[in-house]
Amino acid sequence: MLKSHELLGFMSPALANDILNDAFESDKTTYKAVLNGIAEARKVRPVFLERQSRPQRHLLMVATLSRPGMDQVAGSLIRAWLVKKQKALLVDFLGALGIPHNEGVVDDLPGSVDDAVLKAAVEGLIARHAPEVVAVYLNAFNDMNAASWSNLKSMLENDPRLQVGGHA
Repeated sequence: MLKSHELLGFMSPALANDILNDAFESDKTTYKAVLNGIAEARKVRPVFLERQSRPQRHLLMVATLSRPGMDQVAGSLIRAWLVKKQKALLVDFLGALGIPHNEGVVDDLPGSVDDAVLKAAVEGLIARHAPEVVAVYLNAFNDMNAASWSNLKSMLENDPRLQVGGHA
């Protein structure tokens, strides 16, 4: 399954840039933390990155976040984006599964979910949300949660609509 750094590396450049722009514009704390992590990985001062134009800086940031050693920083960026900008998708998915949540955030996930319920929930997401965002969310959900659902893993591996990088 895809790790956070792989998700950022495989997603379309447009979506990766949207995620960084969303953080830049409305989540300064996350953006600054990501920028500092990248500066540290690149062995430069954060101001070096800040002086670059935003498009140039974001290209460098995505390239860096796509490295295996950057999985934790990439995961923080993706989680913040999902919870803050994709709340409707999270709420739709968890609601369709019948999992209690607080605006898309769950304390304890069940150890498994019924195949038919999961399939219906995924189909609902695909019908209502951008396919690439759905693919990123479900792959991140599968990677970042302690509960490992074999039926979701199978869907992610076998359904081409859930493949990150296969979207325009």
